[in-house]
Amino acid sequence: MRIISVGTLKAFWDQPAHRDAEQPLRTWVRVVKAARWTEPAAVKQMFGSADILRDGRVVFDIGGNKYRLVAWLNYQYGVVYVRFIGTHRDYDKIDAQDV
Repeated sequence: MRIISVGTLKAFWDQPAHRDAEQPLRTWVRVVKAARWTEPAAVKQMFGSADILRDGRVVFDIGGNKYRLVAWLNYQYGVVYVRFIGTHRDYDKIDAQDV
């Protein structure tokens, strides 16, 4: 898969308060880049804790669920768009379907 906005993830882990997110996010990037998902079930098979939302949205637990990553997946083109990365508390303040 091709990931759009890896820079957003780097900017997040470069913040002093989120330095512990770097390794889990780098692992997520490596795994996702190697994946070839064609449907939501394939995402769920690889990331059992992922929450599949409507319209291609997926919520990933990062770093033991300390962080949440919301992505929009275009299965046809093999693209993952990072829409949100934040703490679990920050995630609770958003609507994952609208970010």
